[in-house]
Amino acid sequence: MGFLDGLMGNAASVSEKDVQQELQPILFQGETVDKAYKLIRDMFVFTNKRLILVDKQGVTGKKVEYQSIPYKSISRFSIETAGTFDLDAELKIWISSAVEPTITKQFKKDSNVYEVQSLLAEKVL
Repeated sequence: MGFLDGLMGNAASVSEKDVQQELQPILFQGETVDKAYKLIRDMFVFTNKRLILVDKQGVTGKKVEYQSIPYKSISRFSIETAGTFDLDAELKIWISSAVEPTITKQFKKDSNVYEVQSLLAEKVL
């Protein structure tokens, strides 16, 4: 997995050390990055305390939204694997008592969505 996977819409694993340095301004003392996945320009960052979704916006990607979700706030999640005609896999996350998924992310292949889902299960359950 690498740079090409990220461009193709597959979640590519990235260096926890690099992400730790990049997110240093928003991490609190003692918070560490456990695992991080890059999906094109966006990232899923699993820390020892929360899930951080990094959404780089605009043409240059200089505008960035950091969505912080404490693991205890995630009420449920699901994955929908890619099919024969539908080539996208999908991860859905519900926050607290939301009826509709609060977060929905598309993956081009379902191989990496399993990894992200497994880590999410480890943190939430």
